[in-house]
Amino acid sequence: MADRQTSREGRNGCEEEPEDQNLWPRHVARKWIPMLFMGTCLLYCARMAMPICAVSMATSFHWSKIDCGIVLGGFFWGYCFTQILGGLASDKMGGERVLFMSAASWSIITAVTPLLAKLGSHNLAFMTLARFLMGLLQGVFFPSLTSLCSQRVVEGERGFLMSTMNSGGLLGTLLAGGMGSLMLDWFGWESIFYCTGVLSGLWALIIWLCFLKGDVVPKQKESSITSQWSLSRTRWLNYFKEPAVWAMIIAHMCISSSGYTLLSWLPTYFKESFPHAKGWVYNVIPWLVAIPSSFCGGYLSDFFIKEGYGVATVRKIMQSFAMGLSSMFIVLLSGAVSFPSAVVFVSAAMGLTTFNCGGVAVNVQDLTPSCAGAIYGFMNMMGAFGGLLMVSLSGYLIEVTLSWTWMFSFITLVNATGLVIYLIFGEARRVDLEGHSKLIVI
Repeated sequence: MADRQTSREGRNGCEEEPEDQNLWPRHVARKWIPMLFMGTCLLYCARMAMPICAVSMATSFHWSKIDCGIVLGGFFWGYCFTQILGGLASDKMGGERVLFMSAASWSIITAVTPLLAKLGSHNLAFMTLARFLMGLLQGVFFPSLTSLCSQRVVEGERGFLMSTMNSGGLLGTLLAGGMGSLMLDWFGWESIFYCTGVLSGLWALIIWLCFLKGDVVPKQKESSITSQWSLSRTRWLNYFKEPAVWAMIIAHMCISSSGYTLLSWLPTYFKESFPHAKGWVYNVIPWLVAIPSSFCGGYLSDFFIKEGYGVATVRKIMQSFAMGLSSMFIVLLSGAVSFPSAVVFVSAAMGLTTFNCGGVAVNVQDLTPSCAGAIYGFMNMMGAFGGLLMVSLSGYLIEVTLSWTWMFSFITLVNATGLVIYLIFGEARRVDLEGHSKLIVI
């Protein structure tokens, strides 16, 4: 009962601060949200181009599994470097402009990737460089998106908004898997990079012409709370003294690195384990399941919060589905399974993983809304670093053991570790402002 009362007080507090949090007016939100959905869709189309093409490129360029791991892992090296920078820039100048600059840049890199591959005999180095630059430029996107969400959206609607954005990423993965598989068969692997690069460039052009050149982006309003927030940004490193912050970071790092590993290696797993299966089946069905699942997870988290359940409790429940239940299906892939069973297990795991958007992914906006972009940038940097290690190590394990069991077992262990830490130490109380760290329970 006390937990519900605390949640109601939190919601009332959010409703009393519309100007301080600089919320999107309804007419502005109706314009931005569909565009952000499309942006995350194209981001994942561009990101998934290399994993989809990895088998064909490995055949063309005579790459081993270790070579593929190096190329695929190059993305995460770049992804690590710009996370915090992107979050800080978004907290200061607005996430809208940072998103535009990111998309405009990664569209160019994507479009020229086939040209880099054919510059000379050092194609492995050029492709690793291309993936590094792709990670560098995409690294600012999600910290900017988190910064936008924390500044423009009230607490009771953040879970659904982040799930909507996540669904855009899932749709991008689905399109890259479905249309990418067809384009791969019909036009060759180069066509995937050309298509996604051009579409991403068009999205950035629309954002510039229709959004950023006018008055669509709200101006930051000065207030006493805003001044406190600005002051808190200069001391945001002190937040790492909080166990709840570290629990959130570790859980995010674990689920992100596991997700990156699956995204990178699942196309190769299906191609080698079931060589006669249709590529569009395993590249489409899991993401077709994950999209409605993401909306469902976001809706449920916001519904429970609005009904008065404690925010921390809701976040942990969502994360238990995302990291605990999903891992049970990943474990089942370790044994001898048929193609239909493998598709079902992967689809269930991917669908449940999307519940993370109502858990750890939005928890940063509960704990530190005033500098959510910077903190989320650090979280994503750690997740990218973990992804780099796991993707590369998985390639080594697969090459040495000639089995996929070790990779799936490793992913399960990482998820279990992160979930246990989050369940023990995770919280949802604000830690970024004095006077908000303690809740009065009636």
